[in-house]
Amino acid sequence: MIRVVLVDDHGIVRQGVRTLLEEQADILVIGDCEEGAQALTLVQRMQPDVLVADLMMPGLGGLDLIQRVRQSNPATQVVVLSMHANVAYVAESLRRGAIGYVIKQADIRELVSAVRAAAGGKRHLSPGIDEAGVRESLRLSATAPIDPLEKLSQRERQVLECVARGHTNAEIAASLGLSRRTVETHRANMMRKLGLESQADVIRFALRRGLLPIEP
Repeated sequence: MIRVVLVDDHGIVRQGVRTLLEEQADILVIGDCEEGAQALTLVQRMQPDVLVADLMMPGLGGLDLIQRVRQSNPATQVVVLSMHANVAYVAESLRRGAIGYVIKQADIRELVSAVRAAAGGKRHLSPGIDEAGVRESLRLSATAPIDPLEKLSQRERQVLECVARGHTNAEIAASLGLSRRTVETHRANMMRKLGLESQADVIRFALRRGLLPIEP
């Protein structure tokens, strides 16, 4: 039996995924939650075979969660379930220690396949993912100097993406559940760490790094 913990901050998505997984005779969902820190606690307490995790969550984000789970519970494999299919997110997730990556737009049965593959120690990526691009990104990151993005906290990275989309500090504060002053601090720190001076610089940086989903 494959023991799974699930974390996603959208309740409807989380419940739907849980129902799907529990319909499988060889999968048992032993816990679910809505936030990264809660997931880390569940993993440490329950020692699941697989953690299914979203990337964008309040508090401890998915990328940091992957890394901490793999460091503290190496027997637990991580499968990412995300709306982001671009190479930057996939490669970074794998670099942090994820073994599977499923995009939410894929057939939901993809997730079942990914969980089974992860439990057997095998990588699984959704068919819509550019695997060649991911391999090249991983190859380059192995020999490149420290990535400036590594300097950012999860909150600073979220603020980076919001700023790149043209959101105001007030809008970012509302969407992330933060005070406007906190957003201003994260924004200033993010721009200082990346050496950026204006919103136009942020947009160009995000586009170069593939941090903005490509609109249809």
